[in-house]
Amino acid sequence: MASIFTHEFNTPIYKGKTSFNTGLYIDGKFVDGSDKTTIDIINPATGKVITKVAEATPKDVDIAVAAAHKAFDTTWGLNAGGAERSRLLGKLARLMEEHQQELAAIEALDNGKTFTWAMDVDTTFAIDTIRYYAGWADKIHGQVQETDERKLSYTRHEPIGVVGQIIPWNFPLLMMSWKLGPALATGNCVILKPSEFTPLTAIRMCALVHEAGFPPGAVNLLTGYGNTVGSAISSHMKIDKVAFTGSTLVGRKIMEAAAKTNLKNITLELGGKSPNIIFDDADVDQAVNWAAHGIYWNHGQACSAGSRIFVQSGIYDEFLEKFTEKSRSLKVGDPFALDSFQGPQVSKAQYDRIMGYIQSGKDQGATVHLGGDRNGTEGYYINPTIFTDTTPDMKIVQEEIFGPVGVVIKFEDDEDVIRQANDTVFGLASAVFSQNITRALTTAHRLKAGTAWVNCVNQLHANVPFGGFKQSGIGRELGEYALHNYTAVKSVQVNLGHVM
Repeated sequence: MASIFTHEFNTPIYKGKTSFNTGLYIDGKFVDGSDKTTIDIINPATGKVITKVAEATPKDVDIAVAAAHKAFDTTWGLNAGGAERSRLLGKLARLMEEHQQELAAIEALDNGKTFTWAMDVDTTFAIDTIRYYAGWADKIHGQVQETDERKLSYTRHEPIGVVGQIIPWNFPLLMMSWKLGPALATGNCVILKPSEFTPLTAIRMCALVHEAGFPPGAVNLLTGYGNTVGSAISSHMKIDKVAFTGSTLVGRKIMEAAAKTNLKNITLELGGKSPNIIFDDADVDQAVNWAAHGIYWNHGQACSAGSRIFVQSGIYDEFLEKFTEKSRSLKVGDPFALDSFQGPQVSKAQYDRIMGYIQSGKDQGATVHLGGDRNGTEGYYINPTIFTDTTPDMKIVQEEIFGPVGVVIKFEDDEDVIRQANDTVFGLASAVFSQNITRALTTAHRLKAGTAWVNCVNQLHANVPFGGFKQSGIGRELGEYALHNYTAVKSVQVNLGHVM
């Protein structure tokens, strides 16, 4: 039988206890994986094991798929009306509110983000997202099309069926809510795979899903590795859709697997190398504060991170001086400390990857203006890092680092910066800072990115769509747009008087 994880939090910022089953969640029950194996979950602040969780296998994917199809055919899907789906999602949001501090603490322990950010952003936004889609559940409808008076023609937006959802480690609870919300609101059954690095909040959430009253099989959770469970989900002949958030490299593999098997519907929210453009008429102090948030939020582990900071030559020196001062002021430390802004990177592998990019920048001739080194001797902490004197062909300019590493690039005029900003295979997000609204909007419209922020960055809302251009993805998360990812449109034509 799957084990119980119990942890007592006794920190300056939060005191409390959590206790929950660490098994797979299949057909409304917590169970061991078929092979009875487990995965060690590491605390990134210390590098030590927190607990073990059950490891799923491809056989468990088959079991979960069978449970999901049974639920879809009997208790969920078209068998549960929109009002019922709305009620259950609303109850789930209320349960999340009741356990918000506990969820934030688990997230900080497992992921390394600060408890403050987990409370103020991750858990709050996750609750808002589930509640937002609770409001949509009874508003999924088609249209009536006028043809002629002897025919009734209309469309139905029906749930696709059983969907696989694979979420990343950088925002575990938040990404779970982005995926579950629209899928459940439209009546789909879900098989969700969290990252093997950060599965704890997703597992805890399944107990809340159960308590909310979702029928067995409507939501299933499989903790496992990408090359086994993720691959099995992507290629499974009885999974009708896959939604994935993660790297562009893995997104390609999922797209290939979907194409080679049952040509399943896919949505992909992938990597980014977002430009943050600061014109010489910007409010420099505000631009500095937002730029720091843009690159250092979540320790730089955000697909929308404003990692390429373009500053017009007239204010370049002033901006760099103030941005350096701001970066130095950010406290890197214990996620449960009152004054910590940035915790550790999520894992040793990610720490090594970031340090490899920092070394690459040095080797290719860029200047380490600030940071570029480890913080402390325990855990996976990296100091905020600024590179200058870069060239467009450098890896640190072209590739997604996914860490607290930004490059500050001088530009001369509007055409120059548009060319440089769009010189990337990615197109997820962008930002423009200018007090000239015409200039700001003109620039925003010319940027090849799915989101363009003006005089702000990394601002996300449950009702505003998010997704990428180019190799940053297919489809949109959030808002009404996300609902389209989870429905199939059926046309119905009824003969009222045509005679053959």
